[in-house]
Amino acid sequence: MILTLKRKIPLCEIKRIERKIKFYGFKSHISRGAKDITIGVIGENAILLREFFESDRAVHSVAQISKPYKLAGSQIHPSPTVIDVGGAKIGGKHFAIFAGPCAVESRIQIINIAKAVKNAGARFLRGGAFKPRTSPYSFQGLGEEGLRYLAEARDITGLKVVTEVMEISQIETVVKYADILQIGARNMQNFNLLREVGKTNKAVFLKRGMSATISEFLMAAEYVMASGGRKVILCERGIRTFSQETRFTLDISAVCVLKKETHLPVVIDPSHASGCRDFVPPLAFAAAAAGADGVMIEVHTDPQNALSDAAQTIDIPTFTKTVKMLRKLATLAGKTL
Repeated sequence: MILTLKRKIPLCEIKRIERKIKFYGFKSHISRGAKDITIGVIGENAILLREFFESDRAVHSVAQISKPYKLAGSQIHPSPTVIDVGGAKIGGKHFAIFAGPCAVESRIQIINIAKAVKNAGARFLRGGAFKPRTSPYSFQGLGEEGLRYLAEARDITGLKVVTEVMEISQIETVVKYADILQIGARNMQNFNLLREVGKTNKAVFLKRGMSATISEFLMAAEYVMASGGRKVILCERGIRTFSQETRFTLDISAVCVLKKETHLPVVIDPSHASGCRDFVPPLAFAAAAAGADGVMIEVHTDPQNALSDAAQTIDIPTFTKTVKMLRKLATLAGKTL
């Protein structure tokens, strides 16, 4: 349920409404627009209390939230959310570039890549320390050692670190080193994990499951937000279709749909969607043209010999050229890189 408050309402009245919502056993979410202040009343069957709020002296109107995703949806929060991670912003007019290797392989590797992607224009460093692999015999990552290398790369370059957490037992460790916690596609509906990362007060980078609908994707974000996490970044990384020419099919239309349905930033991962380094730049360009809030690109100084996802990883010169074009496209889309 959404409460639109009367114009020029004093702060004490807003606080009173919040206390009233809490008294009835619900949660409140305030959104301050250019003209109106709205408060979302979050919880099952909140609409049953409609008459109690319609008669309140501070309330102008009451409307029902029709979507199942209350906190992630645009009904309760019509203006785009801008997520600030230590001064690096995602969403609104800001186009963010997340770049780095699929996996942290060594200290020298991640530091050299971090310096290179920073010089090219990236603000965020991606790199896996714990790697979910299809084969149990593939490289599984360096664990906490890799996290320490990521943190050192951040200290040297100023880039903000995003890395994946695969299970609840890893959260405490990853939180010590990362700025943004990534939830991979395979864990998008690991609801216990989503609840726990939502409690950390860290930004969460949530990837769409390979067979998930848009509604299921947003309900996964709702799990994080219902636990207290408000900094959720949505990432479209391709879905399974009948196509065999690419690793997955990049659902570029998801950018348009998500921009309509949610206020959260939307990022595209062209690397996992394509599975082929030749396709990464054009898919990244398509993302920027469609209005995405950023891209996540796998980059390596020696991509052919990368220990994870070598086929979809681009080299530094290609990444530098890609960023130059992304800067132009972002500007045309009304964003700054």
